[in-house]
Amino acid sequence: MNEAATIVAFLDASVLYPALLRNMLMHFAVNDLFQPRWSARVHEEWITALLRNRPDITRAQIERTRRLMEAEIDDAIVEGYEHLMPSLTLPDADDRHVLAAAIHGGATVLVTANLRDFPAPILTSFGLLAEHPDAFLLRLLKSDPELGLAAFDELCANRRNPPQTPREVTELLSRQGLTATAAALNEIIDAK
Repeated sequence: MNEAATIVAFLDASVLYPALLRNMLMHFAVNDLFQPRWSARVHEEWITALLRNRPDITRAQIERTRRLMEAEIDDAIVEGYEHLMPSLTLPDADDRHVLAAAIHGGATVLVTANLRDFPAPILTSFGLLAEHPDAFLLRLLKSDPELGLAAFDELCANRRNPPQTPREVTELLSRQGLTATAAALNEIIDAK
């Protein structure tokens, strides 16, 4: 197993909401670049937001995605963390479930686009690091460029509606704020 696969990362709803980012994280996880964790409540957060913002997508379509994620990744669902929530303090009390699940799930990284909601001094006391998805994916790519490129190639091959080249996908990643990851992938592609 890849050394990076020992990284246990709890994925916040903010990184599961965007389809391309969610798919990239899943491809990296399936290729043993890290071990993801999430909770049913986190799933419900991103699903609810997606249904609210995308009326063209049905609940059944999203539930299919959720089932596929859970079928692909063993032991990703974290349960039984609720007892930790009352003792946790965060800027937004509604985020305590995320931190509690990350702690209970044995994560060392909390991947979130909302870094200000998870202050470093609080997280480090639990042995956790909050990391933006761009920094997290870049770190995984640097740990094993060959495996990272293989996962990315699989992602690109699955983008059929419409089909997209790796360059088109890195362009999308860059536009979605994953600029360092996109640049690193382009460097790896150029070096091939």
